[in-house]
Amino acid sequence: MKPKVEFKRVPAIDKCFSILEVISRSETGMGISETARVLEYNKSTVFNIVHTLQSLGILENNKDNRFILGPVLYVLGRKAAKNFNLAEVARPWLEKVAKETRLSAFVGTLSGERITIIDKVDSPVDIKVSSEIGMRIPLFAGATGKALLAQMPEQRVKELLRRKKLKRYTPNTCTDPDRYLEMVRQVKNQGFALDKEEYIEGIRAIAVPLNSSQAGALSALWVVGLSSQLKDENIKGCAEFLVQVGKRIDKKLSLG
Repeated sequence: MKPKVEFKRVPAIDKCFSILEVISRSETGMGISETARVLEYNKSTVFNIVHTLQSLGILENNKDNRFILGPVLYVLGRKAAKNFNLAEVARPWLEKVAKETRLSAFVGTLSGERITIIDKVDSPVDIKVSSEIGMRIPLFAGATGKALLAQMPEQRVKELLRRKKLKRYTPNTCTDPDRYLEMVRQVKNQGFALDKEEYIEGIRAIAVPLNSSQAGALSALWVVGLSSQLKDENIKGCAEFLVQVGKRIDKKLSLG
């Protein structure tokens, strides 16, 4: 079950996105008064938000002095599209992995200091481990984080470890920065990362880095299952299979 995340919503950001959505629906752009009227917002609030967005290149004026979406959104959209391309390319491989390993298969990217699941295929068995697309996982939790950290320069990993105290999730969680760094080095050498009940008790995972720059953000492919489904004697074969699948995905992405 996806845990409920408690946070304090920021009204200004809600209004910002509402303004962007309204303007995006207009083929000719919108003025401040019109936008305020449609959304029933205070005109001065819309004025300040719109001009802030304009200063950032997120909105711009057209020849009729009406606001339209700006070039920064185009650039951000192109970058976001790379992640969707990753999901599209990875999808048939996720299906193959889930079918052959009988584990749930995921692909995700690094966003800030969390991992975002961008696609998944659940295990075909009745008792399975599953998470929702869009769910965000802590970077220093389990196999996937180590697979992503293994793609970073070691100095960057050291900086993150100095700044971030390693949280203990289970008795198997590594909370020693030096030992954790050694685990990341091991991932670089062997090509895959393991999680033996380090994040959730009774759950194991194997993750491999996706190294193609075409994937956009740092990305990884991983499988998750109950400890009874991913036994020690099965780990080596499953990991080697995932490494090969990861190479296929990388090759497809590099070809565009």
